[in-house]
Amino acid sequence: MALKPPIVSKNIRVRYPEHFVVGPGSIVDDFSYLSTKIRIGAGSHLCAGITIAGGVAWQFVLGDYSSIASGSRIYCNSNDYANDLVTIVPAEAGIDEKPIQGDVIFGNYTGLGANSVVMPRNEVPEGTVIGALSFVPSGFTLEPWSVYAGIPVKYRGERDRKRVLEQAKRMDSLRDRG
Repeated sequence: MALKPPIVSKNIRVRYPEHFVVGPGSIVDDFSYLSTKIRIGAGSHLCAGITIAGGVAWQFVLGDYSSIASGSRIYCNSNDYANDLVTIVPAEAGIDEKPIQGDVIFGNYTGLGANSVVMPRNEVPEGTVIGALSFVPSGFTLEPWSVYAGIPVKYRGERDRKRVLEQAKRMDSLRDRG
């Protein structure tokens, strides 16, 4: 049985629909706000009530068999709260802002726990998960097949790579039967 077509709620806001790609078997739940380029792999899940923001210059990628839990916030673009005026600044104001910007990429078999925040310029490598209520600062280095949690995140241990890959293989075999 092949993966089913994606399920995308009608109750979401997608600012750039021409840059919104959802893979087979994936689900995008209600009440999410998506304002950057979005690419979601196969068999993945964006849970209800998330925000992925950043504008059309940046992208968010979620790999295969991955999930972003409810209430999470992912930013590909943010004001520099410590050094800049924090508002919408028109170009004619002549203010030299230096926002924090960059893609946020989640590899395959990754996850973000509920009500977590990920800042710009982050890559969550294959197999890595981040626990609920965590904060990932901009440009944080994360290792593959690891567990992170906290404010800011800290390494908490290794993830069971063999078990996760066996589960993914079973999912793939369902896909290959179709």
